[in-house]
Amino acid sequence: MGFFGVGTSPTQASPQTGTPTVSEHPSAPIPVQGAPLGAAIRVPLGETGFEVFPLILGGAEFGWHVDMAAAHGILDAHRERGGNAVHTSDGYAAGRSEHIIGQWLHRRGTRDTTVLGVRVGTNPDHSGLGPVNLIRAVEASLTRLQTDRIDVLYLDAASDRVTALEDTLATAEWLIEAGKVRALGSLGHTAAQLVEARILASAGYPRLTALDVPYNVLRQTEYDGDLRLVAGAQGIAVTPSQALEHGYLAGAVRSRAGVADSVRGSQLAAAMNRRGTRTLRALDRIGAELSIPTSAVAIAWLRAQRTVVAPIVNVYAVSHVDELVQGIGARLSRAHLAEIARAAQ
Repeated sequence: MGFFGVGTSPTQASPQTGTPTVSEHPSAPIPVQGAPLGAAIRVPLGETGFEVFPLILGGAEFGWHVDMAAAHGILDAHRERGGNAVHTSDGYAAGRSEHIIGQWLHRRGTRDTTVLGVRVGTNPDHSGLGPVNLIRAVEASLTRLQTDRIDVLYLDAASDRVTALEDTLATAEWLIEAGKVRALGSLGHTAAQLVEARILASAGYPRLTALDVPYNVLRQTEYDGDLRLVAGAQGIAVTPSQALEHGYLAGAVRSRAGVADSVRGSQLAAAMNRRGTRTLRALDRIGAELSIPTSAVAIAWLRAQRTVVAPIVNVYAVSHVDELVQGIGARLSRAHLAEIARAAQ
C-alpha cells in the first residue's frame, strides 16, 4: 500500500527486456547515504579520552526481556541514529547481555568505533571488587564481549563494602597497564570515597573519571548534594542510569491497573503517586509544546543538568530509541525547567 505517494509509482516497461519496472515518484524520499546525522553529535566523556553520542544505550534488558535478534535490532537503530556508546554489566542476565552485545560487535565489525562501558562486581561467580575477583570478572567479560579491552570499567562499590579502595584501584592499575581497561568509572561510591580516590590518584593510582548514579526528575536525592559537588569539582563525567525511573517517565503506564505483578511492576507502582502524576503531566504538556514524546522531555531534563554528560537508557524496542533520541536535540527553557521543578517537589 502506498503512503503519501511512496510506493504508488506507475509501472513502465524496460526498453531492454520489456518487463515492467517501477519508476521513482518525484515525492519519494531521497536515500540516506554516508554517516548518520547524529554521528556529528559528540560530547567529551570527562577525562576518559572518549567522545560519545549523548545517549548511551544500556543492555540491562538484553538476555532477559529482549532476545538476541531484537537486541541487535535495537543496537543497529541506536547506531543508525548516531549512537556510539553501549553500557552493560557482568550481572545483567547472568552475563547474557554481554554475550549478546559481543555477538553484535563481532558481526557488525563495530568494536573500534564503539565506546564500551562495563560494570563489574555483581556476577555471582566472582562478585565484589577484591583483586582476584576483579581480574576474573574483567577476563570473563572480555570473553563474553569478544574483545580485548573495556573502554570504561565501572566499579560497583555497592557489591563490596569490605575491600579497601586502594586495593581495588591498585588492581585496576594493573588492568590498565595490561591494556585490558582504558578508563575507570564509579557506581555506588560515596562523595568521601570519590575524594579519597582523587587523593590516591595524586599518588599515582588511576582516576575515577565517570560516575553512574541512579538519577532522574523523580529521583534526585541520591545525587544532589555532596556527590554532585564532588563530581563537578573533579570534572567527573556523570552518566546517570534509571533515566526514566524504570519506564514510568515514558508515560506508557499511568495507573496501577496496568501494572503486572512482578519486580518491574512494583518498581513502576512505587512512582505512581501524586508527585509522580504531577511530574508526568508537566512532561506531557512540555512534550506537546515541543512536539516530542514525554520520554524525550525526561531525557532533555537530564541533559540540562550541568554535570550530566550522557544518560544511560535501557529500551525494549526500536521505537523507544526513536523516541528517546528526540530528547538530544530538545532544549528546555528556564520556564520549562521551573515548571518541572515545581511538579517534582
